[in-house]
Amino acid sequence: MARVTLPRILSSGSTHLTRSRELARTAADGATDVLHPLITIARGLRRLAAAGRRRWAETPKDRRGSLLFLAASMLLVVTLVPYGPLLAVIALMAAAAWSGRERGAQEAGPDESQTQRLRSLYEALVPYFSAAEDPDPLFSHGGAWDKAFPTYAFDGTGRVSHLLIRYPAYFTDGEPEARARIEHLLHTKAGRGREYRFTWDEEDNELTVTVLAPLATDIAAQHFVTAPGETVIGFTDAAHVQRTLPLSFEEGTRDVPPVVWRTGVRSTEPHLLAVGQPGSGTTTLLRSIALQALRDGDVVIVDGGGSGDYACLSGRDGVLAVECGLSGALAGLEWASQETERRLIATNRARQAGDPPPDDIKRPLWLLLDRPSALADLAAADGRPDPQSLLQVPLRHGRAANVTVAVAEQFDHLDTLTDAVRQHTRARVVLGPATPDQLTAFLGAPPPTTPTPDAPPGRGYARLGTGPVLRVQVPATPDPYDDDTDEAHRQAVLSLFPPHTTPADSTMAKTAVAEQPGA
Repeated sequence: MARVTLPRILSSGSTHLTRSRELARTAADGATDVLHPLITIARGLRRLAAAGRRRWAETPKDRRGSLLFLAASMLLVVTLVPYGPLLAVIALMAAAAWSGRERGAQEAGPDESQTQRLRSLYEALVPYFSAAEDPDPLFSHGGAWDKAFPTYAFDGTGRVSHLLIRYPAYFTDGEPEARARIEHLLHTKAGRGREYRFTWDEEDNELTVTVLAPLATDIAAQHFVTAPGETVIGFTDAAHVQRTLPLSFEEGTRDVPPVVWRTGVRSTEPHLLAVGQPGSGTTTLLRSIALQALRDGDVVIVDGGGSGDYACLSGRDGVLAVECGLSGALAGLEWASQETERRLIATNRARQAGDPPPDDIKRPLWLLLDRPSALADLAAADGRPDPQSLLQVPLRHGRAANVTVAVAEQFDHLDTLTDAVRQHTRARVVLGPATPDQLTAFLGAPPPTTPTPDAPPGRGYARLGTGPVLRVQVPATPDPYDDDTDEAHRQAVLSLFPPHTTPADSTMAKTAVAEQPGA
């Protein structure tokens, strides 16, 4: 068959198309070169705006007013200065050009070892984020990991420090068990020994994995700037607390976000329960609470373990008693129960008469119990009542009577706590190493991060009522009479002690006996 010759217009069409494409490509390259400064400045303005939004979101609410005032003052100065607006525009364009420049380090992408880590994470997630019925799976063996991991970052050791994971919509991200499997897998593959925060975005089907920096352990006991009725349990991350406190350090002063526990007649969590393993820092927490409570209240301390860690507070102004034995603990708690009833009666009479509450019931009363389970065993062996039974009245009516109860116990003896202690202590603190199941059962919600097995003393989690679970680091408040105490911490604690007064142990015991029915 003879070959049919194509028409001239069709045979030369490919040549014209090729020339048109080359001209269009040349014109686009030329336009890009000409408009490159404008593109760079636009990119920089977008990055500056995003940085400003992040800065505004990270600023605590109590400091946003001062930030707005500073911005308004700068704007006023720029307006009044000769050629100020022109210079401001030039400075803004220069900053945008510098911020919008192409950064070769980012375009280079991860190196070979980093790519291997990301691919390993991707392959490990394939069985959990894939389904046989999916016609276009996002996760598949040998697939493109860069589509599932659009954002990532590495630390100085080459391990993943930040990772954004996109997962298919059919993954059951609403089930805690499914989430726990993914979090455990990422914790194992990305590197143990670090604290990870997992943020699930169910609407956009994204999981953000962030490696958290350790909380500061150099915070010593000091005078915290708080209002009456506020007690600092410890310090946490700035992302979840809209408040900071100025703290003193050796290098100067800096603002740290605190975990503040509010007590008193308007508190929703009037009582606290702290648990941990031996040496986890629960005694340090109670000692820190006692020093803060003595600023405007009275304290009764019951040391069930008999370790003498509270002997430094004996005879101090505001410390009504420091009891280590069973008889003293029973007498002190019986007096506290009757004092609570007296305050309730006085408050009720004042309200019925239309008068303000008497001054003698306005001063807060604190009951601090460390390891009451040890005294419960002694009471059972001696045939005497459990000291915890005397806490029912302070626990049930302590908020109205301005009486606060704080209990510290070990994990191994949680079953010895009475129902009244469990039900009325809505502020919870866990210190030291603990499993996720223990944290969830005690706090009522899973921890937001992966707990580390080698937590330092005073490190743990706190939850106030139905609020979020927060990481917490208790300020260092050691026993100043201990020979192993650091000298700087010793002097910091001693500076917070109230002056010595006559011990009130015997007076309080006599009052408790005199106020008994029929006495």
